[in-house]
Amino acid sequence: MAAKEKKPPNAFVETVKTIVYALLIAGVFRTLFFQPFWIPSGSMKETLLVGDFLFVNKMAYGYSYASCPSIYLPRFGVDVDAQDICGFLDGDNSRLWGGDPERGDVVVFRHPVSGRDYIKRLMGLPGDQIQLRDGLVVLNGEVLPQEPAGTFEELMEPQGPEGRRPRCMNGPVGDGGACLKARAIETLPDGSSHLVLDIGPQSSDRTGIYTVPEGHYFFMGDNRDNSADSRLAQQVQGVGFVPYENLIGRADRIMFSSGGRSMLFFWTWRGDRFFRAVE
Repeated sequence: MAAKEKKPPNAFVETVKTIVYALLIAGVFRTLFFQPFWIPSGSMKETLLVGDFLFVNKMAYGYSYASCPSIYLPRFGVDVDAQDICGFLDGDNSRLWGGDPERGDVVVFRHPVSGRDYIKRLMGLPGDQIQLRDGLVVLNGEVLPQEPAGTFEELMEPQGPEGRRPRCMNGPVGDGGACLKARAIETLPDGSSHLVLDIGPQSSDRTGIYTVPEGHYFFMGDNRDNSADSRLAQQVQGVGFVPYENLIGRADRIMFSSGGRSMLFFWTWRGDRFFRAVE
C-alpha cells in the first residue's frame, strides 16, 4: 500500500501561529526584562525630553504585580491594566527577587491611584525627611547644594503627540520664540549629581516636611516647576508616596529620540540623544 502523502501546511494557519508565538515571546520579554517607555511630558527635562524612547530595566528591582504590562491605547479603545492581569499578586507591598532602589535613580512606577506609568527621580528613601525651601531640597535636615549652570533653551511650540507647550522663565512666549529655564546642578549626599530646571518662585518650591513611610518612596521631576510628583497628594493630581510594589524598573539608557509629533517624522530625530545614558 502506498504511503499517504503529507498535506502541505496551511499558509494562513502557519502565519497565525507565527504571530501568536511572536506575541508570546514579546510579552514574556516585556514582563520579565525590559519595558519600552516613550516620554510623553516635560516633567524630567532636560534629563529626558518629550519624545525620548527608552527601555526600562525591570530586573533592577525584582518583580511585583506592577511588572505585568499595561497597554493603554485610547484611540483604539484598548485599556489593559497590570492590575487586570496580575492583581492577585497585589496587596503585601513585596517583590520577588526584590532589589532596593538607590537615591537618584530615574524610575518608572505605577501611579498609586490612576495606575498610569510615571517616570521621576527617586529623592526620598523610607524613613527620610524631605522638604523644599525656596526651591532647594532639604534632605534629613541638610540642604542639597545647587550650582547654577546657565539656561536651558527650547522652542515654544506644541511638543510630542499630546501637543503640550512648555512653561518658561521668560514667559509669556509666542510660538516660535525662545523658551528659557534656569539650569542648575544638584548634588546628592553620595556625591552624584543631575541637572534640574526652574522657571521662578512657585508654591511647590516651599513645602512642609514629608516623612517617607516604611516601604514607600518619594519622587520628584527634574523640571521642578512642571512636575506632578510626591510633593502633591494623590487626591490632588499628585503622586504622594509610592509603594515599593508599584516600582516597575529603572531607566538606564535612551535608545531613540524624536522631537516631532510622530517618530515617523525623521527630520525631527535627535541623533545626539541615541543610546545616551540616563544620569
